[in-house]
Amino acid sequence: MHVHEAIPRSEYEAAAAWIRERIPFPPRIGLVLGSGLASLAEAVEGSIAMAFTEIPGFPAATVEGHPGRVIVGKLEGHPVMVLQGRVHFYEGYSVQRITFPIRVMQLLGIRILILTNAAGGLNPAFRPGDVMILRDHIGLFGMAGANPLRGPNEADWGPRFPDLSRAYDPELRALAREIAEAEGIPIHEGVYVMLGGPSFETPAEVRFLRLIGADAVGMSTVPEVIVACHGGMRVLALSGISNVLNPDAFEPPSHEEVLQAGRALVPRLTAIIRGVLRRI
Repeated sequence: MHVHEAIPRSEYEAAAAWIRERIPFPPRIGLVLGSGLASLAEAVEGSIAMAFTEIPGFPAATVEGHPGRVIVGKLEGHPVMVLQGRVHFYEGYSVQRITFPIRVMQLLGIRILILTNAAGGLNPAFRPGDVMILRDHIGLFGMAGANPLRGPNEADWGPRFPDLSRAYDPELRALAREIAEAEGIPIHEGVYVMLGGPSFETPAEVRFLRLIGADAVGMSTVPEVIVACHGGMRVLALSGISNVLNPDAFEPPSHEEVLQAGRALVPRLTAIIRGVLRRI
């Protein structure tokens, strides 16, 4: 599989039509649940579940902690579409295929997207179990050319050169912070940097990422945010800090550690997301 893939519009429309036929109402809010966070989907009421592998064009999730299901139902009274797990570039997919579900969400009429991920803390003030609201990102991976918008632009989907200066919706961020503080959840706002993975960072890379101003590091989210912004969605993204990286006393994380921290973070992220939905 190459970095890029030309996916015809008809393929996105076929997936949207397939989902539309099976759901009782159009979803208005999208959620993407990252490593170890999939159990958040259990809170969705009256849900209809579909495996990624059933939906035409959807990529299959291959990583532990990512069940790879689409759930449609109600959460805090809102019609939602939840991606229970996601796919990543390191699994062998193109950036267009990774973001395929986001474009399908756009076609289904979703206007607000809430994303979660498990991330390594780079900011020395962070502790495992903290939550970071993404204020901005450094798409190292996409800056080098692996941008999901590469190729012909569909003008009715979004502009050729989308503005990402306000990629993370300030109102949704303020709301998430307010709810976290009210619930006593340790909360930060910061900059997320995306690497391609799947190898974890070396101590020298951790030093470099801190130098360029990143607070947390992961292997997802940024391509999805770029496509969502291109499609005019309001975006809120939350990182669950699973471990903190110190280049001078280096302890490499394990995927099991990331999943374990994710499970501990579920109640915190659930409280923030449910609180935000109550207030939207």
